[in-house]
Amino acid sequence: MGRQTTASSQSRRLRSTKSAEPAVGRAGDTKAGAKKTAAKPSAKSPNTANTATVKNTATAKASSPKTTAGTKRAGPKKSPAAAKKATPKKTVGTSSARTGKQTASVRSTQTTHPLNHPRAGAARAMLSSVRREFDRVSAYPLTTYYLILVSVLALTSLGLVMVLSASSITSYDGGEGSSFAYFNKQAGFVAVGIVLMVAASFFPLHTWRKLSWWAMLLGVVMQAAVFVPGFGKSTKGNANWIQFGGFQLQPSEFLKIALAVWLGAVLASKYGKMTTFGHAMIPVVPGIIIAVGLVVGGNDLGTGLVLMAMSLVCLFIGFFPWKYFLLLFGALAAVAAFFVFSSQNRLQRITAALTGHADQTAADVTGQAWQSNHGLFSLASGGWLGVGLGASREKWSWLPEAHNDFIFAIIGEELGLLGSLAVILMFVALACGLVRVILRSKSRFVQIATAGLFAWLIGQAAINIAVVTGLLPVIGLPLPFVSYGGSSIVASLLAVGVILSFARTEDGAPAAIRVHKDRVRSSFAVLARKRKK
Repeated sequence: MGRQTTASSQSRRLRSTKSAEPAVGRAGDTKAGAKKTAAKPSAKSPNTANTATVKNTATAKASSPKTTAGTKRAGPKKSPAAAKKATPKKTVGTSSARTGKQTASVRSTQTTHPLNHPRAGAARAMLSSVRREFDRVSAYPLTTYYLILVSVLALTSLGLVMVLSASSITSYDGGEGSSFAYFNKQAGFVAVGIVLMVAASFFPLHTWRKLSWWAMLLGVVMQAAVFVPGFGKSTKGNANWIQFGGFQLQPSEFLKIALAVWLGAVLASKYGKMTTFGHAMIPVVPGIIIAVGLVVGGNDLGTGLVLMAMSLVCLFIGFFPWKYFLLLFGALAAVAAFFVFSSQNRLQRITAALTGHADQTAADVTGQAWQSNHGLFSLASGGWLGVGLGASREKWSWLPEAHNDFIFAIIGEELGLLGSLAVILMFVALACGLVRVILRSKSRFVQIATAGLFAWLIGQAAINIAVVTGLLPVIGLPLPFVSYGGSSIVASLLAVGVILSFARTEDGAPAAIRVHKDRVRSSFAVLARKRKK
């Protein structure tokens, strides 16, 4: 009985163990089940995943003793260990994933919240939009054309206003009988210059190359006419004028245009061929010597220095051989030094600029530092916003040449520092336009000629401003487009017309001009229809 009871009880245990085996399964099945159990709740919520993980762990612990007590075929040792290894890993992974999600959500909320970095985002967006707009405008073919034209017209308009303001007292006191005398003359010269500028801007490129030799010859002949008795006229020690009845002309201003265009044509045709001394020097160097010599011979060293600078810049852009370039540079520097040290007046100007006018007395009206001192007084009294347009005190015969060489001082006094900076920014805009012509043109003639005109207009403006501010000794050069002077304003506007004709040859510019013409015609057609109705 005891054996039968034991056998029956053992068989019952075996049946119960077999019925429990499918719930536990093999180690691989346990892992797969644990993966499915951990994967399903994680898609729903972290709490469900934790609950399912705890239930699986409890089931594995509860079934492990029964399996151990059973047969060896069910793998009682491997299944609990595999279940234990799989279950904690999934539990830890689930909790870490939940913690990571929570941390990431907190960080994303802090980073992307609109109240955290609104200014930085707005600044980046604004900078990117400005950059895109700048690239779009810069790539437009007529940007160079309009940049030069607008800056020149702005400077010319400001010059008319300031000539009226600076010359009103001198004009009335000088026997003209009207405060508008100088202004009326300047306005007439500006009108002539604008007509010439517009006409020159339509000249094709090959026309300027054909006219280069004739322009240089005419400029030299006109400059040589200064020394003809009864025909040339000397003003303030400079024999640099010719007179036709009641009309005066300063030929050196037009010689600047002729020299730049002539050097551009000659150096462009000789590019890559200046290998020998004779081929490099002729006819470039004789032409420069004749032009500079005629101007300096009339005792106008300031204009001579401008012509020297123009020549050197053209030679540099035209790839003139370095050994000959340095030789010519040394020769021009020696000529300038000779004329400086041979004149007591020029030496006194340099000494006054270097000593800071320390020995100048208030009673010395005709002293070398009088004009420089009162130019600085005018700038200093202007302050930030100036004393007001027309309210200058230095123009009441205190500052010599207030409407001419020292008109920038009157601008600083009446319009203040902001007005002076506005004038400088206009010249910077003009300089940027000229540089764009040089860089974007494929013609070496255009590059060399524009570089020479750049050295004239921008270099002379820089010298004039440096003289007024006391950085250089008084040289006697007008401020282009702003100072009073018929020859200066007409020649400057004519030079701008030449540059505008160069800007019209930029890639894509002819097509853009045709589009503009079509738009203008359509606009006039619409206006004509409205008038008929």
